[in-house]
Amino acid sequence: MLKRIVYIDPKSSLPKYRQIVNSLLLAIEKKALKKGDKVPSINEICSKLNLSRDTVMLAFSELKARGVLLSQPGKGYYVITSEITYEENIFVLFDELNSFKEDLYNSLITSFKLKGVVDIYFHHFNFKVFKSLVTESIGNYTSYVIMPATFDNTSHLLSKLPKDKVYVLDRLKPDLRMYPALYQDFENDFYDALNQGLFLLKKYRKLIFVHAGGKEPGERVKGFERFCIENGFNHQVVKSLEGLKPELYEAYFVISDNDLVEMVKIAKEYKYKLGKKFGIVSFNDTVLKEVVAGGITTISSDFVEMGKTLADMVLSRKAGHFRNPSKLIIRNSL
Repeated sequence: MLKRIVYIDPKSSLPKYRQIVNSLLLAIEKKALKKGDKVPSINEICSKLNLSRDTVMLAFSELKARGVLLSQPGKGYYVITSEITYEENIFVLFDELNSFKEDLYNSLITSFKLKGVVDIYFHHFNFKVFKSLVTESIGNYTSYVIMPATFDNTSHLLSKLPKDKVYVLDRLKPDLRMYPALYQDFENDFYDALNQGLFLLKKYRKLIFVHAGGKEPGERVKGFERFCIENGFNHQVVKSLEGLKPELYEAYFVISDNDLVEMVKIAKEYKYKLGKKFGIVSFNDTVLKEVVAGGITTISSDFVEMGKTLADMVLSRKAGHFRNPSKLIIRNSL
């Protein structure tokens, strides 16, 4: 039965999780699976097709989010609809997968439901991979969501795609302003968040921003320095924690979660009480940061809202540039 329902082509460039999704949808369309039928288990698919559990789980999670499958604890997954219609076949190119990008992806999938099929790819800040994936996608999709990340001057490449079907995500690049965009304003998001927390920051004698550069947006440095100068804060921008000796009445702003862990360990070792005489602020909120060290204050874009807005832009063919909301989430560490 499994071979009639799930087919994996090892030579295909399509991700294996996407092949599983497409196979199950095709099986429903052809009535090989009907409403109420139980689908092959995750363990069976993993075992017989030599796939990782994560790959199969990703496929099943998408089908659940789109309202095709229902999971019953201890029993498995069941088909809950026989109506399979597609309005969109969307190519999504992210820079990398992390916990907050996963929130964005899940929100996007949930917002599309049965209105669109999403193929997600990652370029991992490698321009050759970026170029190859964009080139191979030409003509295969109804919409293209592109996260250019650190790459500049990509308009010549994206111009090969249908202009009215391209959406730029995360960064507003000067040479891509002709396309609809949903972006983070890294400079003003940081600046505005600092102003929101000004009443808490006043107790610190120095603010330190740990910014490694590279794939991280340099605009944040501008927002940080503008706030500090305007409000008379002693401040410093450093590339890493190496060589630093954190002191009382200092507040650290860290992008890397590795740096966050290191700062929490330092505070514990030195017996610095977080939020009283020593501050830590992290970027990009996650569930874990709600509980680490009694709660870590974060500056974060709303990635769930980003997914909803992006889905609406694609389905409604919205033009224009839209700034995604961001805020300071105050917790114990400040």
